[in-house]
Amino acid sequence: MTLERLYTPWRLAYVTGAAKSADCVFCTAPSNGDAEALIVFRGATCFVILNLFPYNNGHLMVVPNRHIASLADARPDELSELMALTRVSEIALREAFSPQGMNMGLNLGKAAGAGILEHLHMHVVPRWNGDTNFMTVVGQTRVLPQELPVTADRLRPIFERIGRAESLIPGP
Repeated sequence: MTLERLYTPWRLAYVTGAAKSADCVFCTAPSNGDAEALIVFRGATCFVILNLFPYNNGHLMVVPNRHIASLADARPDELSELMALTRVSEIALREAFSPQGMNMGLNLGKAAGAGILEHLHMHVVPRWNGDTNFMTVVGQTRVLPQELPVTADRLRPIFERIGRAESLIPGP
């Protein structure tokens, strides 16, 4: 029997801790350009970005533009768009990937499991029956069938269409 290898070099920064930076990744991402930052949609007060270290293919995060740590810090317009874009994310992921379920949630504070403590963000994770397999349990490795830029390219036109239909695209 031959031992098969699964190469995931993009995870090295996460595993070694090299991905940590003094700058807030959510504050710097929008200035890097949508393709490079893996942003799939920009609203007036929030944006939708692929998770660089996803649990599953299509793992998105809805992030306020402002650097705020909790829902209590958010303005009503930010809260409204955060939920509207979470809804649009669900619709877009269902259309693009046909998941059998979806996890959505906020982790506020270190005790709650937040990886980025100072910048609020909503996780939207598509799920399929059996997506937690031996690689996750034994090898502590996720297997993703699609590279992140390809996933972003697949989602952008769907978000654009839905965002335009729901008047979420900001004016000039």
